[in-house]
Amino acid sequence: MNPSLTDTPALSRRGLLKFSLGSSLFLATVGVGVSLSGCSPSQPASGLMALRDSDLPFLRSIIPVMLDGAVIAEQIPVASDATLRNLDTGLAHLSPSMLKLTHQLFDVLTLGVTRGPLTGIWGSWESASAEDIHQFLARWENSSLDLLRQGHNSLLQLVMMAWYSRPEAWAHCGYPGPPTV
Repeated sequence: MNPSLTDTPALSRRGLLKFSLGSSLFLATVGVGVSLSGCSPSQPASGLMALRDSDLPFLRSIIPVMLDGAVIAEQIPVASDATLRNLDTGLAHLSPSMLKLTHQLFDVLTLGVTRGPLTGIWGSWESASAEDIHQFLARWENSSLDLLRQGHNSLLQLVMMAWYSRPEAWAHCGYPGPPTV
């Protein structure tokens, strides 16, 4: 009796090892390429404490999409800038190792070699439509790869914490604000 497709595993142990090795080599190559090319300078952008110039186009593209529905459409540009500033402040207070991990996530999302295959955004972030960004976020949120789901959760938590720590965000969710002492 020949086994049917449903009786055989979709990915054998050997196949999983090959895939893991290939993925590791790809990510190591990209990491070395980024560090050698100087694409990810560690110094912050002018006027900021933690965010770098290379992070800003990406964040300026995704923050308005992530705030959609939480902010009145006319207020999204101001809310996005305020969220970006709060995000920078929050990142500046992270431990060096956590900041390094966050910068690595941003590097993967901004470097063209990894941005296209991992996000589906093949051009620059500035030219990506809101629908493209929604698709990228949904792709990562529902990915079968735990690493992409973790990346989505990290992005979501970073942006939402930066926005909801602002007093103007509290009314939307019914929070009256901290008690006065």
